[in-house]
Amino acid sequence: MKTARQLIGDKAERRTVSIAPSGTVYQALQIMADNNIGAILVMDGEKLVGIFSERDYARKVVLMGKTSAGTPISEIMTHKLLCVPPTATVDDCLGLMTEKRIRHLPVLENDKVLGILSIGDLVREKIADQEFVIDQMTHYIYG
Repeated sequence: MKTARQLIGDKAERRTVSIAPSGTVYQALQIMADNNIGAILVMDGEKLVGIFSERDYARKVVLMGKTSAGTPISEIMTHKLLCVPPTATVDDCLGLMTEKRIRHLPVLENDKVLGILSIGDLVREKIADQEFVIDQMTHYIYG
């Protein structure tokens, strides 16, 4: 089973997309749209300070009557982060995401961001792993 480090290394886009805490919600949404992603890391220099997702936008901006252009990310980002080390397995990550009902999981090593995994990244890997096992079993039985 692959680790978080391996999954990040496998991703076609290895650059981690981020925004400063002083950026606006509108700027974050624009970056997310440009990169076709559902969440963005909030970085103060090299330090991870939060995460902003489509869910944050829906619940903390739209429903609270705030404006995208006038609201800083630092005001509505998720501050309490759940992160995993690069040694976490796919099952570890999926279990944490399911238990905590989150869709994005930063991977940190010594407080340095290595990347971010989405629920889609993990489900794709889990399916690929199961297809491999099925294929191996089929070859064993019929081979």
